This record gives sequence, C-alpha cells and structure tokens, in this order.
Amino acid sequence: MIRLLRLLIACSALACAVTPAIAQISFTSAIGLALKNNPKVLTAQADVDKARATLEELKDAYIPNVVGASSIGPPSYGFPLGQPSIYNLATQSLVFSYSQRDYVRGAKASLDAATLSLKDVREAVAEDAAVTYLALNRDLQRQTVLHDQQGFADHLVAIVQDRLAAGQDTPIDLTSARLTAAQIHLARLRMDDDAAADQAHLARLLGLPPQGIATSSSTIPALAEDKPADITATLVGTSPAVESAYANARAKREIAFGENRYLWRPQIVLEGQYSRYAKFNNLQDYYFRFQQNNAAIGVQITIPFFDAAHKAKAREADADAAHAEHEADSIRDQFFDSRIRIQHAVAELAVRAEIATLDQQLAQQNLDVLTVQLNTGNGNLAGTQMTPKDEQTSRIAEREKFLAVLNANFELQQAQINLMRQSGDLESWIAAALQAQPATPAKP
Repeated sequence: MIRLLRLLIACSALACAVTPAIAQISFTSAIGLALKNNPKVLTAQADVDKARATLEELKDAYIPNVVGASSIGPPSYGFPLGQPSIYNLATQSLVFSYSQRDYVRGAKASLDAATLSLKDVREAVAEDAAVTYLALNRDLQRQTVLHDQQGFADHLVAIVQDRLAAGQDTPIDLTSARLTAAQIHLARLRMDDDAAADQAHLARLLGLPPQGIATSSSTIPALAEDKPADITATLVGTSPAVESAYANARAKREIAFGENRYLWRPQIVLEGQYSRYAKFNNLQDYYFRFQQNNAAIGVQITIPFFDAAHKAKAREADADAAHAEHEADSIRDQFFDSRIRIQHAVAELAVRAEIATLDQQLAQQNLDVLTVQLNTGNGNLAGTQMTPKDEQTSRIAEREKFLAVLNANFELQQAQINLMRQSGDLESWIAAALQAQPATPAKP
C-alpha cells in the first residue's frame, strides 16, 4: 500500500509538471498591464521626462552655479608662472537674454507636445490591448465551438459509413460528409493559429509570457450599442496626436524666434570669483601688497554684432518650424477626414449591431426549435422522423451559425472601440471600467 501510494504521488506530481498552467486575466487587468509595461508607453514617458528636464535646464540658467578648483604644486623657480592658488571658487549665472525667454517658451511647448503624445500613445496601446483581448476571447470561444463541430462531423462520417454499408446512402454522401469533416479540421487548425498569434500579441502588450494566458468574458465591460446619435455628437475637437503636432510646431517656432533675436541684442551674465593664493610659489616676492585672499564680482554684457554661422542656424530653425507647421496641418486634415468617415459610418455601425443581435436571436431560436424536434423525434413539422444523420447535420449547421454570431459581435466591438478612440471617449470608458471592475490578480 505504501509503495502504491508513493507511485500515485509521483504520477500526480509528474502530471502537474507536464500540464501547462493557465492564467485567467481580467479585461481591466490586461489594460492596466499594457499601459504599465508596454515599450511604446515607456518610450513616450521617457520623452516627457526628457522634455521636462530640458525645460528645467533652461530655467536653471538664471540660477548661479558654483565651481571649485585648486592649483597646488611644488615651489616655483624664479618668477611664478600664472597665479597658483590653494583653492578658488567661481560662480556664474545668466541675468538677461532675449533669446533665452524664447527658448524657455519653446521648451514649455515641447513638454506639452510630449505630454499629448504620451496620451495618444496610451490611447493607442489601450485600444490595441482591448481589441486583442476581445479577439483572444473570441478565439477561445471559437475553439470550443469548432471542437464540438468536429465531433458532430466525425459522428456524421461514421453514420454515413454505416448507412452506405446498409445501402441507404451513396459514396457521394460519404465523400460529402468527409469533406465537411476535413473543412472543419482545417478551420480548427486556422483557429489555433489565430489564437496563438493573438495570445502572443497580447502577451507582448502586457509584458508577460504567452503560455497559458486566458480571458474572462464576464470582465469585459459593456459597449454602448443603442445610442448612435450621442456618439456622433461627441465627435468634436481634435485628437491628442493633432494637438501634439501643433504643440511641437509651436515649440520649433519659438526656438526659431529666439535664434533670430540673437544678434544685436545684449546678453547679461553675472560672474564672481574668489581665490586664495599660495605663498610657496614666491608670489609675494614679486608683487607689491600681496595678499592671499582675493575676490571679484562683476557683470559681463555681450552684444553680438556679426555671426554668419548663427544666421545660418536661424534660417535652419525657420525651415524646421515651417516643416513642423505644415506637418501638423497634414495630421489635422487626416484626422478630420477620418472623423468624417466615422460620422457617416455611425448609422452602418448601428445596423451592424442590430444585425448581430438578430442573428444571435435567430441562431438561438433555431437551436431551440431543433432541440424540441430532437426531443419529440420529429424531423420537421410534417411529422417525418429525423434520422441520426439529419441530427448531426443540423447540429453542425447550428454551430456554424453560432460562429457567425461570434464573428459579427467581435467586428462590432472592434468598430465601437475604434469609434470611441476617434471621438475621445475611449479613456473615459476605460476609466469607468476600471472603477466598476477593479483589477484582480490572475487566477491560475
């Protein structure tokens, strides 16, 4: 008994080691992980940090810096070269500059552009994660449906073979049944490939290994399907991408303005220095009234009169600003064209939603009718007895209709998510979903 118990424990441990773990992740957790771990979001966040640091660097030019140094060395021979000091402190800060104010305004606009770009990237990643999650959820459901359909098709082939042996069917019927089974098998292979691709893509978005990721249909928030007019009304304004493009153009224009105001305008710099000179260099023997402690403070005023290289740089900045402005106009026009297409597609989306609902109701009604007929033993309303062959054929057809319902619902959800992003409602929809369904850890 002890040996048998040990053998059972070893077999159980081996089975647990071989069976892959499946982690079911909720919809809100998937969106949260994508926004947290996606490289595109992290890159955009780094751009925001860089733009903020650049702005602080330009502002800090008005804050005095302090630099310390020392020139200690052996005693000099003869007249001391230079002014060796035990230590010295120097400070410098910008007091006034016409161009610096333009550079600061340009840096502020660059920070706005980076922030808006981060918002656009977050919306794009959230849309990608949501659509991929829905696609994987559909794939897992279709795998179950196709598995059932494959069983019905194999059973149909066996029934037709028996009927052929009994002389009730022809070889054409058997070939047709086998063709149906082969087509379903091919559909299963394609569905497995689609599920693996969607699973891998979702894993890359979340920063997790692709093995064992599963969805939870109950955590998917509802989408507005019955108010197309309200959705159309929200299609106003612009997108974060358009606003970011114009902010970037504004930053480049401010920089160009600062470059053009460089010549013939004064720049005032505050400078200060303290040095304690050394005596081992015999400096006191050559200078009258030598003292070790020395300090100086003053203001340096610079007026650039001629700088050919800087004039060329100003022209370069003007061209760069013009390029950014034209590019922003192009992005704006593309957005407006896309928004117009969406506005005209709202009615079609509403009809597709209605068709998907009616198809689902029709498929359910056909299934209910089929169940009643199978339970009563009637193949049709005339009272003809249904054969096992008719039963399997009807079940295959019902599963095919259910697959069409799954595809129609997914296409509707995908279009609605894209519509919400274009109308600016995607972020609020995700925020509402996060509040309604707080993120929970994955369930193994």
